[in-house]
Amino acid sequence: MVGSAAGIDAAGIDAARRDRGASRRENFPVALRVLPATVRRDLRAVYAVARLIDDVGDDAGSPTEDRARELDRIESELRMAFAGGAVELPAVRALAPAIGDRRLPLEPFLALVEANRHDLRTSRYRSYGDLRHYCSLSADPVGRSVLAVFGVADPRAGSRSDQVCSALQILEHCQDVGEDRRDRDRIYLPGEDLDRFGVAETDLDAATATPRLRRLLAFEVDRAEALLADGAELVGMLHGAARIAVAGYVAGGRATVAAIRRAGHDVLGTQARPRRRDIAAHTARLLGGRR
Repeated sequence: MVGSAAGIDAAGIDAARRDRGASRRENFPVALRVLPATVRRDLRAVYAVARLIDDVGDDAGSPTEDRARELDRIESELRMAFAGGAVELPAVRALAPAIGDRRLPLEPFLALVEANRHDLRTSRYRSYGDLRHYCSLSADPVGRSVLAVFGVADPRAGSRSDQVCSALQILEHCQDVGEDRRDRDRIYLPGEDLDRFGVAETDLDAATATPRLRRLLAFEVDRAEALLADGAELVGMLHGAARIAVAGYVAGGRATVAAIRRAGHDVLGTQARPRRRDIAAHTARLLGGRR
């Protein structure tokens, strides 16, 4: 059972995951029905492991040392699974077909574990460069694993995927600034940008965003949109199911940008979530060759 070694309650983690399911990671539309069944299976398996790692790292109800031990356990299980050994964690066990059939690399999953260890000891990021480094551990490896599911090994594609994933991660941080501050005392807005726009950490505790915070969020969203635009070239480098899936990811990011702007960048007083019709429209444009 997940958490048996560290005292983390698996049922509690599963419940928290369901509660957050409607509001987190919608920027990553993994289970696209148009994809082949085996691809959907393997993408779900990749994301299930990523979510398990993330949920353990985010379980604020458990002591830091317990979460650290559980992350160690997940890493051990991943290493065992990739070596062909027997594992206990259901999510890791479900990854076995993808490991064998898709030749998935182990390194992206280890990076995700390290990102969550980072979260246990770091709650602030001084510079945008610091935040991008964190995204290289917490977000980019997911994209690399998705490309591996589709058999894409082109380094150029990997680089563009990193841009897309980092952009999506930053947009999620913008959506969830209040939740991250309230529930986990984490702030993913770079400290240098807080200073530049005159935003205090306590401004994130308010019921609505101040004008200064809105200007700061507009800056961060614009920067993420530019990163996403560069990464969108990835769609044109892919074919078939991979092209459809990645177009959906990019479309989710664009729809999120529109949602935050539609809310006037007040992510404290409004749930700025992307609309399905906007995701569909952006996906169609991307698949039609229009960036």
